[in-house]
Amino acid sequence: MKEFQHPIKFVEIEDRSSLNDREKELLTKAEMARDKAYAPYSKFLVGASVLLENNAIITGNNQENAAYPSGICAERVAVWKAMSEFPELAIQAVFIVAKSLNYNIAEPIPPCGSCRQTLLEYEFRQKKPMSIYFAGETGKIIKVESVNHLLPFAFNQDYL
Repeated sequence: MKEFQHPIKFVEIEDRSSLNDREKELLTKAEMARDKAYAPYSKFLVGASVLLENNAIITGNNQENAAYPSGICAERVAVWKAMSEFPELAIQAVFIVAKSLNYNIAEPIPPCGSCRQTLLEYEFRQKKPMSIYFAGETGKIIKVESVNHLLPFAFNQDYL
């Protein structure tokens, strides 16, 4: 038996002031989308912004439903919306922000497993990586240069 280690590469951005202008715009758009989320049950609001290669920014937010788990996450809303409107364009970056109406979120909130798989599908399809940023209400921001850093040993269409 051999033991292996699979490193996960990421950047920790100390605070919002360290972002460049494009990243700040993506953060602001994600926060605006987050604040429109429909989350009456969990009180956990999530917003996402998607930067396409033509510089268009598409947003989405989480949508809950009383018939749990019929809701959907913000990043899937944003990515599916972007790909339904611009299927020929590559996604350059996705910015995800979360906020709770019950407590302060000071740690970056990463995408769930279903969202990681969805993001990976589009990264695989476009044959180039997309940067993923995730943040809470305050504090540091995490950035990865590829969905593969969030989902090692990923399942994709090559296995079908």
